[in-house]
Amino acid sequence: MSRPDLDRYIAGWRGPLLAGLVALLAGLPVLMLLPPLDRDESRYAQATSQMLESGDYIDIRFQDDPRWKKPVGIYWMQAVAVAVTSDVENRDIAPYRLPSLFGAILAAMACAWAGTAMFGRRAGFLAGAIMGASFLLSTEAGIAKTDAMLCGAVTLAMAGLARIYLAARAGEAPRRPWKLAFWFGLGLSILIKGPIGLIVIAPAMLALSVWDRDIKWLRRLGWGWGLPLVALIVGPWAIAITIATDGAFWREAIMGDLAPKVAGGDEGHGVPPGLYLLIAPILFFPATLVLPAAVSAAWHRRAEPAIRFLVCWLVPAWLIFELTPTKLAHYTLPTFGALALLAAAALMHPIGKGSRYAGVGLTLFVGGFLAVGSVWLLTEYGRSTAQTWATLTIVFAILASLIGAFLMLHRAAVTAVLASLALGIVAHGALAGTLRQLRPLSVAPQLQKALEQADLHPRQGRPGPVAITSFHEPSFVFLTGRDTELTDAAGAARALAEGRPAIVEEGDADAFRMAAAELGVSGRAVGLVEGHNYSQGDDVSLTLYAPPGSSLAPQPEAAR
Repeated sequence: MSRPDLDRYIAGWRGPLLAGLVALLAGLPVLMLLPPLDRDESRYAQATSQMLESGDYIDIRFQDDPRWKKPVGIYWMQAVAVAVTSDVENRDIAPYRLPSLFGAILAAMACAWAGTAMFGRRAGFLAGAIMGASFLLSTEAGIAKTDAMLCGAVTLAMAGLARIYLAARAGEAPRRPWKLAFWFGLGLSILIKGPIGLIVIAPAMLALSVWDRDIKWLRRLGWGWGLPLVALIVGPWAIAITIATDGAFWREAIMGDLAPKVAGGDEGHGVPPGLYLLIAPILFFPATLVLPAAVSAAWHRRAEPAIRFLVCWLVPAWLIFELTPTKLAHYTLPTFGALALLAAAALMHPIGKGSRYAGVGLTLFVGGFLAVGSVWLLTEYGRSTAQTWATLTIVFAILASLIGAFLMLHRAAVTAVLASLALGIVAHGALAGTLRQLRPLSVAPQLQKALEQADLHPRQGRPGPVAITSFHEPSFVFLTGRDTELTDAAGAARALAEGRPAIVEEGDADAFRMAAAELGVSGRAVGLVEGHNYSQGDDVSLTLYAPPGSSLAPQPEAAR
């Protein structure tokens, strides 16, 4: 496609809309193919389902336990998505993931919108497409938790801030819609994940002011109506949850969730600084090809106001995340808009030999890593049904790397990136299909299927709730309902005595038999599920027992 043709297709709002379409295509396979994931996704989805069931949209709970870790924004969005597109009784995870997909689309569109003001509409579209296709964002787009929507809100706020900053540098008056984008994005980010958005936005504003030795541009943000808008977005729920919990929400959210992550490696995720730098080429794929060029542009063109803004967006927040002991791969996602814009800016100029060769080396490494990883997953957990998906993943990941590398070496950088993006999106979708077919990792869906085949599922009108030992994962609670009993061997035996089904992990079998004998109750094994609990890193073998007097199905072979 010639440059005039490309410019015609991305003129006006078509550029951001096409970037949003890229994010949609990249995120849909994860949304549609993966089963409910442990642990955070299923916790969010279950808490949302309980909101819909109870009608309490203020207090956040998982079963009977308070879930006072994050604000309510994502739960409300999920509740609306489920109410409009599905039914809470269906226990289908896809509707709960829709807000994340919309967040990814918003991030890509906001990135393109900012890039158009910074470097022109071609660079803006490329930045949005790079953002939408990145493996990290397109993965989070299909997972029902906060991170994709947080990324969308922060990217929108930073896009508005960028336009305000550039107008101030040019001596022009910022437009009100830009200010609205900034304040609305900031308020939305707080409602979704508390102060995390501010960790990106506030240091960027401070760094820009220090670098320019000028704070006057900050006066043009519209503080007089912007802060009240943020208060209007966040305040009503903040007041309601404070009253409903007598302030306990804030104590738990700050001291029980945020503070341990800052002070040390919370939940076993403590890692020394440097992790995010090491994994960035994988998370940014398939645009890994232009990562070195983006870094080079950030350094050599740092005097340009637009580049300076992106450096201040990226570097301070990245350093904060690196220095924070608790590290999860998605923490740096709100900075990926800056990376995508720097990559697009680099593509608007000839890319130097060093950056081209470094980009080729990185993208070949990531393509090979994805291929080897797919083979390992297939060998370790796969069955014959996963082979086709894994083959597609390997082929398209390698093609994205090889074709992109070939074109980059022949100085066709924009074409190289577009080819890599197209092939990489297919590889990512195939990877989602591969993961879906790794049956040993889908323990909870297999357990639900076993309950249904034995005609013991509470949704089939049978006595409940189901009692389960050891495998106390949120995905099983989401699939079987709020009242699911997470118990021990004695509790499982009592469930049988009460006429309810019980699922017993192999390690609890002896204790279960002893407890059942003491109660004088016997159940019949009607299902066996074997798999791998990836949250714990352990293999599990779970036997489904039908209570005495129930209509029993013959015992099937073990589901693996």
